[in-house]
Amino acid sequence: MKKALCYSSLPPNLNDEDRAALAREAGFDGVELHQYPTTAEAERVAEIVRTAGLEIASLMCMTHWQLPLSSTDEEVRTKAVAGVAEGLRQSRALGVDTLLVVPGVVTEDVSYKAAFEISRRSLRELLPVAEETGVVMALENVWNRFLLSPLEMRDFIDGFDSTFVQAYFDVGNILLYGYPHHWIEVLGNRIKRVHVKDFDVNTRQFVGLLQGSVDFPRVMAALRGVGYDGFLTAELSPYRQYPEQFVRDTAAQLEQIIRS
Repeated sequence: MKKALCYSSLPPNLNDEDRAALAREAGFDGVELHQYPTTAEAERVAEIVRTAGLEIASLMCMTHWQLPLSSTDEEVRTKAVAGVAEGLRQSRALGVDTLLVVPGVVTEDVSYKAAFEISRRSLRELLPVAEETGVVMALENVWNRFLLSPLEMRDFIDGFDSTFVQAYFDVGNILLYGYPHHWIEVLGNRIKRVHVKDFDVNTRQFVGLLQGSVDFPRVMAALRGVGYDGFLTAELSPYRQYPEQFVRDTAAQLEQIIRS
């Protein structure tokens, strides 16, 4: 498996060249970029990243919280679909095969049933764009009150009958309501990418890697058991002081996790 870091986790006080150089020097194989306002800006950063010797592990869609694919407001939903479509096209322009997508959000005003049906409709509308660009929409498990069991997420993905809808599994997010190895066993080869963070179930707070409740040896055994051999992408907030050391520490922690 390969080590990656969310680009937003790199020290914000550094310029793009220095951020990329630091990630490479720390031992990362790649970074996950976020969707940019323009493709030209995304291509500029991608060139810097690759020149530093890093791969682009994936692209994170940046419209799906403000504009949920499950919105009951048709104007919002239409804009949401357009935002993800732009993310797919931006991914293709960067030569990236995976776009992280939040499939929907259940709220007090958007019922679970409505979110399920509308999200499915929106993703179906996006399938032709995914197929045209060759980019997978990897649906992430987040705190969105939606797709709350591994069986449901598996069946939701399988309902599209397409290799362009898969899973982006977040190890830390799941601890609020489940166990990572259970989800990995059920999602199996549907897992396209993996986010790594740690979470303390007693304090209900995210913590640094190896400091929380994630059973990383068991997670790694489960990932190997389903044949996953892709990126492990750390999604963490940098230290308030000496953020450069955070990058080095995270790379070392990921290396230890991969070796477990």
